[in-house]
Amino acid sequence: MTIADDEKDLFRAEVGPVRRLRSHRDHSRPPAPRPVPHQLKRDERLVIEELASAPIDFSQVETGEEISYLRDGLHRRTLGRLRRGHWRVQDEIDLHEMNLSAATQSVREFLEEARGAGFGCVKIIHGKGLRSGPDGPQLKRMTAGLLARHPRVCAFASARPNDGGTGAVYVLLDRSK
Repeated sequence: MTIADDEKDLFRAEVGPVRRLRSHRDHSRPPAPRPVPHQLKRDERLVIEELASAPIDFSQVETGEEISYLRDGLHRRTLGRLRRGHWRVQDEIDLHEMNLSAATQSVREFLEEARGAGFGCVKIIHGKGLRSGPDGPQLKRMTAGLLARHPRVCAFASARPNDGGTGAVYVLLDRSK
């Protein structure tokens, strides 16, 4: 439907001049308070009380320190991804029950085999050293030292708790060498 020009002129004459209206609301009032999540606070308090009174399962407690290494020139994000298990572990070796000499030789051979197979990520289970006596975790120390000097190792980091925690390391290998 089209409106004729004379009808438009009649409408403008009846309405008169038009001007924008401004709001006269009072904006000086403070905003309403945020809602308080009472149920969430009760739930959190109950969890804390339950954790404080629950028996401790010492088998779940990590002992020892995390170890990690990142080759110069690599981005720090690489180490974070390795810690979180970003790469799929393609092979692993367990050093439990080995003496230091046998474990050293086994790790060297394992890394050479991993390179030959073209693996990018492997896991070495060195143990937490709970029965190492006053000298501490010898296999863990040997593993960290050997890996840090190995030319094919780009990075290593202690494994996630469900994958051995501080008793194992993920090793990221350079496939180009």
